[in-house]
Amino acid sequence: MSEGLKRDYQVGGEIGRGRYGTVSHCSSRATGEVLAVKTLQKALLSGDALEKECLEKEAKFHQLVAGHPHVVGVHGVYEDDDALHLVLDFCPGPDLFDQIAARGGPFLEAEAAAVMRPLMEAIAHCHRRGVAHRDIKPDNVLFDSRGRLRLADFGSADWFGDGRPLRGVVGTPYYVAPEVLAGWDYGEKVDVWSAGVILYVMLAGVPPFRGETTVEIFEAVLRANLRFPTRIFHGVSAEAKDLLRRMLCKDVARRLSAEQVLRHPWFASAGEMMAASVLT
Repeated sequence: MSEGLKRDYQVGGEIGRGRYGTVSHCSSRATGEVLAVKTLQKALLSGDALEKECLEKEAKFHQLVAGHPHVVGVHGVYEDDDALHLVLDFCPGPDLFDQIAARGGPFLEAEAAAVMRPLMEAIAHCHRRGVAHRDIKPDNVLFDSRGRLRLADFGSADWFGDGRPLRGVVGTPYYVAPEVLAGWDYGEKVDVWSAGVILYVMLAGVPPFRGETTVEIFEAVLRANLRFPTRIFHGVSAEAKDLLRRMLCKDVARRLSAEQVLRHPWFASAGEMMAASVLT
């Protein structure tokens, strides 16, 4: 473990494990603040050049977009011969994936809007900084001790701020955009597509593009045949369906930007639904 990390933080027990390392409790020796440390083990990289590049970029891009209320904050970055350590805000959860799984069915539109607005604000912030997240999914949508949404995990992020197109197949089945799978150059709107899948899942309880295997899922994503089965969507508003069509649009030129999503009328109508439910 990095000597600097041990000097500045008391590292505790493991609270999560991923493909490249672990997440553990830690606390600041100076202030006592409870945080988390994400340790990325260099030995777990397969030798793939893209994986190594993602490891090197994660700390850089996460620091670049930190400081927004809906992005997990970075308190320190330490490196030693074996690992890279990121000291991050502690988000005890449950994350959005666990919330969706526990729900076992659709969210009300007002509930979905309460998730989508801060998520899209975080994505729009990243895009203003020239960073595409490239792995927007419920597992990376965390909640801090105050219940505030925080976007996490910038291991797949990349820079588009200089106008260069993005390349490389990264992302997660169900949530990856079709232009990524097609092998085309692409841009930051891949994040809008992925967020659109999250919205669909919240409103329908199932993903929009499905299959029994990863290959079948990818084929469904590439077809991008968006449907709203009456059995599932009979109570979903026209505004919500319109927003989904504009986010899950295969034609990238016609797909909304993150900023445009935030201006869509659905957010206002969903807020009115919430107000009406409170009054009644």
